[in-house]
Amino acid sequence: MAISAVETWNLGKTYKTGFWLNQKVISLQNCSLTVASGETFGLLGPNGAGKTTLLKTLLGIVRPTEGKAKLLGHPIGQRSVKERIGYLPENPYFYDYLTAWEFLEFAAGIFSLPNHISTRRIKELLDLVGLAEQTARKKQMRRYSKGMLQRVGLAQALINDPELVFLDEPMSGLDPLGRYQVREIILSLKKQGKTIFFNSHVLTDVEQICDRIAILARGEILCIGSLEELLGRSDVYQVIVQGGLEEQLKPWLANLTRQDNYWHGHLIGEAPEFILALTSMKAKLISLNFARASLEEFFIRQLKERGLTVSH
Repeated sequence: MAISAVETWNLGKTYKTGFWLNQKVISLQNCSLTVASGETFGLLGPNGAGKTTLLKTLLGIVRPTEGKAKLLGHPIGQRSVKERIGYLPENPYFYDYLTAWEFLEFAAGIFSLPNHISTRRIKELLDLVGLAEQTARKKQMRRYSKGMLQRVGLAQALINDPELVFLDEPMSGLDPLGRYQVREIILSLKKQGKTIFFNSHVLTDVEQICDRIAILARGEILCIGSLEELLGRSDVYQVIVQGGLEEQLKPWLANLTRQDNYWHGHLIGEAPEFILALTSMKAKLISLNFARASLEEFFIRQLKERGLTVSH
């Protein structure tokens, strides 16, 4: 039986605030989820939803006030497990007077990697993240763009060749090119079979990358599942037709209903053949669109259904 990469049971975190620490803020509550090995898992939610708290709790940076969790089959916080994990924080701090090569050497030293292994590993990672070795050796990171720094951050998160990688808002603050570059790096890690757990509010990127997602709001998980489970199939058409008889349309449209003077249903056959058949039915095609909602539409609907404010 394969060991799950991440498992949580009713995980919760409550902070005490105020001058006398007599006020409580619930950042995470009743959080239960499972992430399979080799899976790319996206945690979505508005700002302040508790995404970073969950991630830091899993990493052992923050201690939970209730519940429990395991990483790679072991309780969170174990040093031996941390050696098998990579982490990119949302706002990483770099010693910007160093070059990227020097910084990655420093990161390799934290894991006590031998020099011959760290040198080979750094070269591989610089190639993976698209930073030329010459640039990485000579240019101080204070002269790097946001996208370049994010790629250096990804490289340090992978220096120990981790089985499980945590990325906190890896697309945050990047321009379209930077987002594309980071997305391609994540996809390459996915092909290597690594387990990737990342927080994001860039929904279009999540839709292209993730095997499964969860939506978190006010510290609680609203829903969890694959995109097909949550959004529906991506190859099903929603059709609206004017005219025609029910018995003629039934062989072509599932879930057939009539509203006002229009027929609504999901297309069963091929679209070109259906459009040709409409002529013999003396019917008119009004619309033909994919029935699957976008992740953004689904995300907004989940928040609104629970009375949560959606700001633009």
